[in-house]
Amino acid sequence: MTIIVTSRRGGRRRSKYNARRTVYNGVTYDSRREAEVAAELDMLRRASDPKRCVIDVQRQVRIPLVVNGQKICTHVLDFLVTYADGRKELVEVKGYETAVWKLKRKLLEATWLREHEDVIYKIVK
Repeated sequence: MTIIVTSRRGGRRRSKYNARRTVYNGVTYDSRREAEVAAELDMLRRASDPKRCVIDVQRQVRIPLVVNGQKICTHVLDFLVTYADGRKELVEVKGYETAVWKLKRKLLEATWLREHEDVIYKIVK
């Protein structure tokens, strides 16, 4: 498993929250922690226990947040993980909790997650 943190030199603008884009397995992630979570999910693909064995991982899942039939915004989550036993889990990697993120999280919990009670919502810090 190789995780490469990209350099901040060469005139690139720093991230607002000092997150460093990181390459893991040929894919660029928004932060080092997000790449580490991707590596952990890759390891779980090889697990023999059906409760821990991951069969599918989708990145950057866009979920429209709709209230009373009107789309308010879209919330982008880092991973949608499907396990061998059929469970689904939304995984969001957070380093810094902004006011906008807190509002979107509340909207997600009040709308989409209530309609999809079988999906687990997990925040990784």
